[in-house]
Amino acid sequence: MAVSADRPSPIASQEQLPEFSSPHVVPKEAAAGVSLRSVTKKYGTVTAIENMTLDIPAGIYCCLLGPSGCGKTTALRMISGHESVTSGQVLIGDRCVNDLPAAKRNTAMMFQNYALFPHKTVWQNVEFGLKMQQVPQGERRERVAEILELVGLSHTAKRKPNQLSGGQQQRIALARALVTRPQVLMLDEPLSALDENLRVRMRGELRNIQKQFGLTFIQVTHHVEEAFSLSDQIVVMNHGHIDQVATPTELFNQPASKFVARFIGDNNIFLGKVLASTPHENGKDLIRLDIDGIGTLHAIGHSPQPGTDAACSVRPDLLTLENPDAPSVSSATTLPTNTLTARITQVELTGFVTRVGLTTINTEQTLLHTLRTVDWHNLALQEGQIVSLKWSANDCVFLAH
Repeated sequence: MAVSADRPSPIASQEQLPEFSSPHVVPKEAAAGVSLRSVTKKYGTVTAIENMTLDIPAGIYCCLLGPSGCGKTTALRMISGHESVTSGQVLIGDRCVNDLPAAKRNTAMMFQNYALFPHKTVWQNVEFGLKMQQVPQGERRERVAEILELVGLSHTAKRKPNQLSGGQQQRIALARALVTRPQVLMLDEPLSALDENLRVRMRGELRNIQKQFGLTFIQVTHHVEEAFSLSDQIVVMNHGHIDQVATPTELFNQPASKFVARFIGDNNIFLGKVLASTPHENGKDLIRLDIDGIGTLHAIGHSPQPGTDAACSVRPDLLTLENPDAPSVSSATTLPTNTLTARITQVELTGFVTRVGLTTINTEQTLLHTLRTVDWHNLALQEGQIVSLKWSANDCVFLAH
């Protein structure tokens, strides 16, 4: 994962935002879980989503993560009711909502461009959904005042959207969605229009508000760091299918496929065939793979039959660099240690972390190692030098597909 350790983000934005506040009475409605059952969406002959099954528990923050065109926004719009389902079922709670319009699903959508009415004041923008629900005027006044206090923007009530900063517009769009008290809030790339520093700040605000309300948040993003920082559950999508559903920790440590390992960061991936496997622990196997030009590598995972095409991956921070002439340091682990020889081809100082590019001697495969800059200096290695790369089989993840 390309996390902020590679490039620490300033914690303060040039755009000053009001601090998150918590009113005495925060409306708490029962959150609802969301389920997709064998959902397919076609546009003519083009299949955007194919046979997608997914469960999102109530009250969590879930991110749909993937590259452009993978189907994540289509999935979100089918849940919200802005797109119809070709086949399958969308359930909110225990209710199938396929035939219900968006306004009847007790959900709210926060769009990428915020979709604020430019001719209305902030107050009128936030109040709009309550008017559509025919909420009495006295209750509307109370709920709008309360939500504006929650997002710290009561003082902007009489302003128009073009008089607000980007961060303030984002908060108003969030307030307009939350004031209707939905069971599920959907967010379509809500931070993409903000600069990097402000985006980092607003991530924290979104997470705080989700916890405060206890609602189900479902967010679409292609930004890996954003998904890791926000989510309880991450759904990685590719070409209209789900590749993996996991917590951020599980996804970081145990990517399930070559696509996931590549997409979430700079994992080093080795392609080969399964030679054999033996039972390890926790229901997993110690797997031996034959990697062309490199030889045997050991990984941990669930093994298919010997002879099957497969791969393994290791995070760049889990590699160890050694001078081949230095005495080998014995390891206390009983698991095999993977070893190969490579040449240092590039050294990039990024601050706290140094990124070391390498090329394997026999296969010319490019690899990446990351380590603390102080540790890199202590190694006293240089570009062009040949080194040994080592890592434990326990740090090597088997990728079945």
